[in-house]
Amino acid sequence: MAAKYAYYPGCSLHSTGSEYDVSFRAVCDKLGVGIEEIKGWVCCGTSPAHCTSKLLSLALPYENICLAAKMGVNDLVAPCAACFARLKTAQYEAAEDPKVADQISEALEKPLPESVNILSPLEIFCNGQDISKAVTEELSGLKVVCYYGCLLTRPSKVMQFDECEYPMAMDEILRSVGITTLDWSYKTECCGGALAMTRTDVVLKLTRDILDEAKAVGANAIAVGCPLCHVNLDTRQEEVEAEYGTNYGLPVFYFTQLMALAFGVPADKLGLQKHFISADGLLSAVSPA
Repeated sequence: MAAKYAYYPGCSLHSTGSEYDVSFRAVCDKLGVGIEEIKGWVCCGTSPAHCTSKLLSLALPYENICLAAKMGVNDLVAPCAACFARLKTAQYEAAEDPKVADQISEALEKPLPESVNILSPLEIFCNGQDISKAVTEELSGLKVVCYYGCLLTRPSKVMQFDECEYPMAMDEILRSVGITTLDWSYKTECCGGALAMTRTDVVLKLTRDILDEAKAVGANAIAVGCPLCHVNLDTRQEEVEAEYGTNYGLPVFYFTQLMALAFGVPADKLGLQKHFISADGLLSAVSPA
């Protein structure tokens, strides 16, 4: 039986963001969503490619789109926000300028497919199916702020995903599985992303602002859909606390981890042990005795 979606994990979901991969697969399994990893996929290029060569930054994503089309599927799902952005950008640039499309085709030595839809998992889980039927665990004690980051919705003409400045897809999904999500003003603020290694001072400041706002609205956890955002908010949280003399202790989950927990998938099967900020205490406190 053919998979419904071609799955592009990208480099992060096979390495630093492997818990996003395992939790996404677990959610798809619980919901009966068919995914098949693209065979022979290559790096999408992310920031290094488009800082080096525009053609390279478009050809790399398109190689993966071509591989998906070769599988005979029309929908490609890319969980990583950076990968999602690069795939969507390549498709947009080719559609806007036939000369660019020809250059990409020439570089890849193959015609470009025209019928592959690039999707975020958020779009898949918001497609009208009643995911609440899969819920087996009570997690209403979680008070989560959904952090979309700056890539999932921008630029709006390219991404065509949710509301650019105040998206709600992640909120709606988590609410549908019984998790409380809070309104806040930092949903799409930048965390510093790729500056993590070159301008740590900037990343610490931006991350502090996000964590401050999350605490201010009463959150006890943060949900994300981007490996770069997760690295900054989770891995650097203790560094931010030391730099600014504060304390947050806010676990940072991939939204798919929270969905999987609500569906009864054991925490030790979701990579939570990889996180720098432990969620054990919070999950014990909010779970029914």
